Amino acid sequence: MADLVIEARGLTKVYKMGEMEVHALRGLSMQVERGEVISIMGPSGSGKSTLMNIIGCLDRPTAGEYLLDGESVAQLNDDQLATIRNRKVGFVFQSFNLLPRASALANVELPMRYAGINRERRERTKEALVKVGLADRMDHRPNELSGGQQQRVAIARALINDPAIILADEPTGNLDTTSGHEIMELLLSLNREQGTTLIIVTHDSEVATNSQRIIRIRDGVVEESV
Repeated sequence: MADLVIEARGLTKVYKMGEMEVHALRGLSMQVERGEVISIMGPSGSGKSTLMNIIGCLDRPTAGEYLLDGESVAQLNDDQLATIRNRKVGFVFQSFNLLPRASALANVELPMRYAGINRERRERTKEALVKVGLADRMDHRPNELSGGQQQRVAIARALINDPAIILADEPTGNLDTTSGHEIMELLLSLNREQGTTLIIVTHDSEVATNSQRIIRIRDGVVEESV
């Protein structure tokens, strides 16, 4: 039996805008096995961002069931969503989302602070930064780092609580070609070496070619999964 880290069944999401209803997801179903590298692609308005928010426990569906690492999360309240998000999901965003006045060390240890982890926190943070190649940049603030280095800090932060999945939203979108290739290779090496499940939301077909499977979304449903 497959070891599923993500199982979505019949997800719908309806946004109310005044008198109007916008159907962002229309009964979408998908599965991701532990250790897979998946790319999610689709045109603007396809439901990609809505799906990403639900996968990442940033939002909940209007209807349907979503299991993350075997845990049903569709009906959780905001506090419960925040807890599972902190434990189960590592985020890597296009815009890095680092605290500008905090060092690389302080940015990376933030999820552990939220989780109330004090023991070995500084040691684990340093290990994570060494792993992403920033042993000599730990005390630098984001404005003292290149774009590629900032994204490496974000990846270390995403890994720090040993999440069930890393959710990367256009992870190379703000980087030059060389830095983009380095970041993709880093993410893929984490998958190879640690078995980290990697879900990449991207418009870039070259980024998607690194995946084991591409899930294409259109009009709120899975159009193709190959």
